[in-house]
Amino acid sequence: MRLTPKLSCITALVVAVIAGAPAAASALGSTASQQVDGVITAAGSTCTWTDATASADPPAALTIDRSTVNSGLSCSGGASATLNNDPTLTFDDTTGTATSDLIDITVKQSIISCTYRAPNVGWTRDGSTLTYLNQAFTASKSSGSFLCPASISADPGSASLSFH
Repeated sequence: MRLTPKLSCITALVVAVIAGAPAAASALGSTASQQVDGVITAAGSTCTWTDATASADPPAALTIDRSTVNSGLSCSGGASATLNNDPTLTFDDTTGTATSDLIDITVKQSIISCTYRAPNVGWTRDGSTLTYLNQAFTASKSSGSFLCPASISADPGSASLSFH
């Protein structure tokens, strides 16, 4: 049956989009302009967005506007994705880490639609740059086809976010 490759693609894209959700930037280096770009590659698929709007500049706690992520979000391989919430991000600039409160994402591949939620996704700053890399996490299915995996996992460093 041809659903297995499509399900693998959906799983990869869910990991890609969730892992590519917003992260904080450091007070080290240049000042951000309340915008963030995201890139993730998983299982041969890539999801990206540019110029999403944040409610503040890091290192202040901030919220990412889902409408600005969604308006620039594109995924390869014929999939589409939608961020369903405005994630809030807090971080500890001293340790170079950040945490997003909740990422709620829907990914659609062909006729299969899957929604996943990942609470408390951790991020680690890349040196003294305004780029953060995801820590390992698992997202649980909250709705969608019975063909959707019950959960998906993301490896550390499989996504990067850059504030500018």
